[in-house]
Amino acid sequence: MLILLPPSEKNNATAKPTPAISVYTGVLYQALDWPSLSTAAKKRGSASVVIISAKYGAVRPDQLIESYKVKIDNKAMRAPVSKILDAIKTELIVDCRSSTYKTVWRSPVDKTVEVRVSTVVNGVRTVVTHMSKKTRGEITRWLLQSHSVAKTPEDLYAIVSEKYPCALTPSDGVEPWVLEVIAV
Repeated sequence: MLILLPPSEKNNATAKPTPAISVYTGVLYQALDWPSLSTAAKKRGSASVVIISAKYGAVRPDQLIESYKVKIDNKAMRAPVSKILDAIKTELIVDCRSSTYKTVWRSPVDKTVEVRVSTVVNGVRTVVTHMSKKTRGEITRWLLQSHSVAKTPEDLYAIVSEKYPCALTPSDGVEPWVLEVIAV
C-alpha cells in the first residue's frame, strides 16, 4: 500500500535538516499525530507514506528536509516525482493529495483510490477543506495502526468503514476508484 499525502502550509521552522514528518505541522499532520504512533505503525508509515513536497518532490516521512515556503511548480516537479513514484511497486495507492498536488503525478486508475471527504449539513453533503484535511490525517493514522494491510480498494473500504461512514465507487477506467468518506 502506498499512501500519498500533500505537504502542509504550516511548517516547523528548522535550523537544520529534519525528518519531513516533523517539518509539516498543518491540520492533516496534527490529525496523523506521528509522534504518538506505535513503533510498528511508524515502520509501516515509513514504508508506505509518500509526501508530495513543493520543494523536494516525493519524500518519505523520515527523509531529511528543511522547512520552506514555496508554491509547487507542477510542470517542473512532474518528472522527478514520476521517477520516484513509478518505481514503487504496490497493489494499492491511497490518494489523500489535494487537487493542487494531484496534477504532479497521475497514478494508475485501476489501483488508485482517491479519498474524498465531505460532511452533511442540514441533510446536504458539503466539502469542507479544514475537515477534509483533518479526516485524511485520521484515515492515514487509522490505516497505519490497522491490524491488516489494505491490498485492494475493497480492503481499504473495509478498514475505513470501521471508523467512518463511507462509500466506494469503482474506477471507470478513466478516473480512479473513489472512497467518499463522511467526516464525523
